[in-house]
Amino acid sequence: MPMDKTELINQLRIDRSPTPPPRRWRWLLALAAALVLAVGVWRFLAGTTVRSLRTATALPVAAVEAVSSVLDATGYVVARRQATVSAKITGKVREVRIEEGQRVAAGEVLADLDDTDLKAQLALARAQLAAARSQRAELQVQLAQARRDEKRLSELLPRRLTSPQAAEQSASSRRSLQARLAAQDRQILVAEESLRVAQVSLDNTVIRAPFAGVVVAKTAQPGEIVSPMSAGGGFTRTGIGTVVDMDSLEIEVEVNEAFIGRVSPKQPVQARLNAYPDWTIPAEVIAIVPTADRSKATVKVRIAMSTKDPRIVPEMGVRVGFQEVAQPRPAESVAGVAVPETALRRAGEDWVVFVVADGRALQQRVIPAEVRGVNRIIRSGLAAGAKVIVDPPADLDDGAAVAVEP
Repeated sequence: MPMDKTELINQLRIDRSPTPPPRRWRWLLALAAALVLAVGVWRFLAGTTVRSLRTATALPVAAVEAVSSVLDATGYVVARRQATVSAKITGKVREVRIEEGQRVAAGEVLADLDDTDLKAQLALARAQLAAARSQRAELQVQLAQARRDEKRLSELLPRRLTSPQAAEQSASSRRSLQARLAAQDRQILVAEESLRVAQVSLDNTVIRAPFAGVVVAKTAQPGEIVSPMSAGGGFTRTGIGTVVDMDSLEIEVEVNEAFIGRVSPKQPVQARLNAYPDWTIPAEVIAIVPTADRSKATVKVRIAMSTKDPRIVPEMGVRVGFQEVAQPRPAESVAGVAVPETALRRAGEDWVVFVVADGRALQQRVIPAEVRGVNRIIRSGLAAGAKVIVDPPADLDDGAAVAVEP
């Protein structure tokens, strides 16, 4: 049967309904969406992460001391007065009363040694002294009796009531007892000195601080053997601990002998500890040690710090700048503000600093001028009192959230 024309026309129409995508394209679309979401979250977290950074205040140039450094050097903080405290005798440690960081006074007890044997020796010396004194008392009684006998016989001898031999024996006995008494007096002196020696040995079991200071090392524990000399194949300690007089701290630097002519006694110095680079410590040259190290071609220079601070400890690294007072500058040459040189950073052909405002690091373009010590003069682009970030990280972005270190 021939088909209806309408049905034939419907069969010739094009199906324009959307074709569902293959399954693999669905996975690719889902992966792309997840990647876009992850990038957005990362950017959001990066913009809200608070970084803690050091800042410095931009100061008017007039407030910055017009001092220039003629020579820079590095060195260490050293103590002129320190001691590794040990015992005068060899003994076993009974108690250690110190810890690192503890302050001690002059004469304070640091440790005790076992004194059992020395107490026994002291008791023996006392007994020997008591026995010597008892013997002396006995000899005194005998000598008194000998003197009475000699006196009676000397009175009887003229009347021929005794023999001359008996009188001579009585006198000899008296002289013998006198000699024995004198010898016993010397024995008493020996016993007294023995008692003093025993007492000193007992006192040496108590180890005391030679001066006031801070304990920087504790090198012995109870039960160990200590000795003033190294012995025992390394199993004997030679010290209880090390005490440093913090008031005797100074700086030692080694200056190349080619530049030692720029250093002189009483010369002002600006010192900065490596641990606190933003803290400037006023100092002064004490002396130039009159000898050179031929292996390094350097001369040692001693520097006194005018500041006593618990943050300054021995063996700290320090950078110093030997200063020279600069000549007065014209008023127009001191316009602008001063910031630490490490606050500046290159941004293409421009110099920029990061200013902290409302908890954000804002990048500002500045025009720098000359360097004065560790500071850099900013001609324009920065106002006095602004908080600039010192040593800004290379990945610090404009507008990043930051916090100021205390």
